[in-house]
Amino acid sequence: MFSLNDILGDQQGGETLGQISNMLGADQGATSSAIQLALPAIISGLASNAASPDGAQALNTTLDQHHAGGGLLGNLGGLIMGQLTGTPQADGGGILGHIFGSNQGQVAQNISNNSGLNMGQVAQLLMVLAPIVMSYLGKKKQEENLDAGGLSGYLGGQQQQMQQQDSGVMGMVTGFLDGDKDGSALDDVASMAFNYFTKK
Repeated sequence: MFSLNDILGDQQGGETLGQISNMLGADQGATSSAIQLALPAIISGLASNAASPDGAQALNTTLDQHHAGGGLLGNLGGLIMGQLTGTPQADGGGILGHIFGSNQGQVAQNISNNSGLNMGQVAQLLMVLAPIVMSYLGKKKQEENLDAGGLSGYLGGQQQQMQQQDSGVMGMVTGFLDGDKDGSALDDVASMAFNYFTKK
């Protein structure tokens, strides 16, 4: 599956897992389980959005304007600490809103149900992972000179590869993204994340 190690390399991926676990006050096993669900959900959400020409162009423009070269990947400790102290260095909530729309709460709930983390912890995790993924794509775009069509193809390929590697998890992820529109009053992820740390 798509993992922190795939994005960051083995050493930085392991270090970042430890930092995120400490931020959440959770053990690394539960945090890792949640990440293994959250990253495919984020990638699949981006792939779905980028499947249309307009969506791919919007992603391309966003990467150029806010994530060019993946500079944030060089300061993940600062990203995580900023989330912990309430001074985030990236708009994780805004990114998640674009990726998941009204399904943000449903995605967080399902990851919580299947990982052992509570909703507040999952919300904080998603707020950190979203800008990491976007910075990774910004770096990939620069390294491989990808345009909007190239980004769409890359994300679609990643989605297909994840499906082949673990159809069970990807089936679960698809369920997250296609959750029923039942008008649930779940707060968005940014609100859940804020409430988690203010109530700790």
